[in-house]
Amino acid sequence: MIFVVDVGNTNITCGVYAGKELKATFRIMSKMPRTSDEYGILLMDLLKTKEVDMDQIEGCIISSVVPDVMHSLTGGIVRYLGVTPLVVGPGVRTGIKITTENPRSIGADRIVDAVAAYEKYGGPVLVLDFGTATTYDLVTADGSFSAGITAPGIRISAEALWEKAAKLPKIEIKKPKSILAQETISSMQAGLMYGQIGQTEYIIKRVKEETGLQDLKVVATGGLGRTIADETDTIDIYDPALTLEGLRIIYEKNCG
Repeated sequence: MIFVVDVGNTNITCGVYAGKELKATFRIMSKMPRTSDEYGILLMDLLKTKEVDMDQIEGCIISSVVPDVMHSLTGGIVRYLGVTPLVVGPGVRTGIKITTENPRSIGADRIVDAVAAYEKYGGPVLVLDFGTATTYDLVTADGSFSAGITAPGIRISAEALWEKAAKLPKIEIKKPKSILAQETISSMQAGLMYGQIGQTEYIIKRVKEETGLQDLKVVATGGLGRTIADETDTIDIYDPALTLEGLRIIYEKNCG
């Protein structure tokens, strides 16, 4: 079995693969400082809860956009799970060519998503990840990561509303019954959700216009991705495990 770990700005998402089958997933917060022992014990407890036999874990791969947690996290994995993680970065084979102006500036999570979308669905493909930031990444037919767009995520936008406007409350982020809101909470929900849907549709439209790829596949992932995907026909596929799949694929390319 392979233990895959995606360290995001908000959560650390973990999965366990037996071959190509995803056997278990769980999340922990990434913003809370932890020692390597705390990470190790927490991961062991969560794996036991998911009925994963840790003796069967043969390898591990990590992608991370939060450098501060890596020393403790990798130390905990080595000490308590008994495997040395492969960390996605320069020198790791991905099967994707990065042709942007500064390839090293592309986050590991975006590369992993691009690998999974290209391997699973082919190219050209536009990969959307609705996370802390909302990202749109273009992978061409020959497997080149050629362009990316970055926007504030829904949660960032929501936090900006209630932190910067004294009279606006914290709210649950969900789609209201109607865009024609008649009170504060549903008006905020309408602005956040329908605003994100509108942004998504416009960016996809512009990417197709500027590339001329009207048959471009659009694949989405990320926490709030399903809600957006359900509300627009511009997204072809919602794949909640896309990032974990990408990690598995990259591991197999390097260690399989």
